[in-house]
Amino acid sequence: MRLLSAAACIAILSHCAALPDAGTVEQEGAPVRISTDSGWLTYRQSQRIIGRLARGNGDFLARHLQVEEAVSPTPLVAGNKVTLFSDGPSTYRAMGEAIRSARQYIHLESYIFEADEVGNGLADRLIAKRAEGVAVAVMVDDVGTLNVPRELFDRMRAAGIQVVFFNPVNPLKARGGWSINQRSHRKILVADGRIGFVGGINMSSVYSSRPSLRGSSGRSGGGKEGGKEGGKEGGKEAADNAPWRDTHLSIEGPAVADIERVFLAGWHDQKGPPLDQREFFPPPRTAGPQVVRILDNDPGGKDTYAIYLTLLSAISTAERSVHITMAYFVPDPAFVQALCDAARRGVDVTLILPGFSDSSIVLHAGRSHYDELLAAGVRIYERRGALLHAKTAVVDGVWSTAGSSNLDWRSFTLNHEINAVILGEAFGAEMEKLFAADLQASQPIDPAQWARRPVSERFMEFFSRLGERWL
Repeated sequence: MRLLSAAACIAILSHCAALPDAGTVEQEGAPVRISTDSGWLTYRQSQRIIGRLARGNGDFLARHLQVEEAVSPTPLVAGNKVTLFSDGPSTYRAMGEAIRSARQYIHLESYIFEADEVGNGLADRLIAKRAEGVAVAVMVDDVGTLNVPRELFDRMRAAGIQVVFFNPVNPLKARGGWSINQRSHRKILVADGRIGFVGGINMSSVYSSRPSLRGSSGRSGGGKEGGKEGGKEGGKEAADNAPWRDTHLSIEGPAVADIERVFLAGWHDQKGPPLDQREFFPPPRTAGPQVVRILDNDPGGKDTYAIYLTLLSAISTAERSVHITMAYFVPDPAFVQALCDAARRGVDVTLILPGFSDSSIVLHAGRSHYDELLAAGVRIYERRGALLHAKTAVVDGVWSTAGSSNLDWRSFTLNHEINAVILGEAFGAEMEKLFAADLQASQPIDPAQWARRPVSERFMEFFSRLGERWL
């Protein structure tokens, strides 16, 4: 996380939002609704979809579908193709192809948009598409791009691209309701309403190198994985030299409309200039077998805690496994309790967390929870050889999520985030394969050795824990 010290100081001066009580979430009795291009399906029709997706695992899937319906009013959407990416190069190639193929419009939102090889190259491609008559709108977070020369965005504006800075630090420049503590952490790209991207990857050259994933490819399902290993383990040196390991998704099909709605809502909230009128919601077409729900955190809105409650509920109802890969792990007590309860009832709860980070205080705040988790039987691994920036989970092999939201207080209460939830065994198997590859590149935390860690590390954990709500 960039500019962490400054952001933390700012956040300490502001009110910290409280998370809801997960016990208030109704998880039983709600009918399953799945939205398709033909409208709402009946419960009987949705059961047929469950049967096709389950392949012998129907009980797990049916239960998670019911939990999904109970937690969020956002509909599940059938008929999508979801592609999984595990690094920057493969993600940027897919984004580049989507941009090249665009004929109507391109909408992009990113927390970070650097003036480096990746950022400048992307700006060049967007400018070229604008010259072809394609409408292009870009929204970036003001804090996330605070150190980026404004010439990059001036160059895009001069070419006719509409550019908005989300929640400017200077309140005099704010278009919407100003709150320094609310940031747009979303990563969105939508081209022609046909394909959308969400995940954890920003527009930055730190993602240009490919981390080693033994047994996995950059794009899930094909190719040989290459790439260099990171630098010295631990601390800033490793963070500065290691490749970044992240996860991103492309989605084709009816769910793209929900990604587009999130972008347009953010643009409207920031009172962005009127967008070039194009067909933002073309008639949806079935593109694949996946059932998808797009969730967004909108602080102050009706879906403020959608991502938090959905993930918490999936963990709370897990029957077999909870596998989480998380860049910034600073959980609230309810999440710790949910993980511990799942482990105690025999669920395989395994976390892959960073072995080193670009934020030492966040790393140590997360480690301050290890004692309680290990005592409950949660297995913890720390990723080596790459700076872990992924934010994913797969539960019972059928419920998967990936997006921009970390497992921390800021993501759940203050940031504007977007995650995709994918239900089904086939995509769950892809997520499990990626999880297993990360596991091979990770070091397990042995409870006995952890109990003997130095006093200096315990002090850092204690100190970092004091400010975990503002990280």
